[in-house]
Amino acid sequence: MTKLFKLQFLGPLALFLATLSAEISVRALEVFPSSELLWFVNLRLFGIFERSYCQLSEAFNLPCSQLFAIALPLFLLACYGLMSGRRMALALASNLSCVYAAFLLVAWQSPVATTTQASLGSINLPSGAGLYVLSAILGSSLLSALVSHALYLSEPAGLATAGAAPSPRPA
Repeated sequence: MTKLFKLQFLGPLALFLATLSAEISVRALEVFPSSELLWFVNLRLFGIFERSYCQLSEAFNLPCSQLFAIALPLFLLACYGLMSGRRMALALASNLSCVYAAFLLVAWQSPVATTTQASLGSINLPSGAGLYVLSAILGSSLLSALVSHALYLSEPAGLATAGAAPSPRPA
């Protein structure tokens, strides 16, 4: 198993950890509503998940829907692909995590903000800690998707389409 094959796991892992952390911060804020630190973490650090939750709640309104309907299944699919050596499962998880990371960016553009502001930029990005979280999710998901595409293109046609486990290569 090559290091590049394992690198595909990075995107689903980062998405799962960020989504899990966001859900934990929401639940902690319900228990300790007067904590300034939890308000900061919830609004500034994980504000991207609040915006995407507003978009997703129009389709289905389930508690922890981002974690249990999106991030956890992608993470489990990536774990299955990594443990069993299934290229297709891991590549699918890494590419779908990239799609969901792009959805987080698009959801940030939604008109949920309570204040009106004038802007010369065409894309409104989170600032501060929220930008770092979004950059980490987007960067790791994009890297794992690019690695999965590079591995697909570098394999012979028979192995890439059959979804076979990585073959050992002579050094």
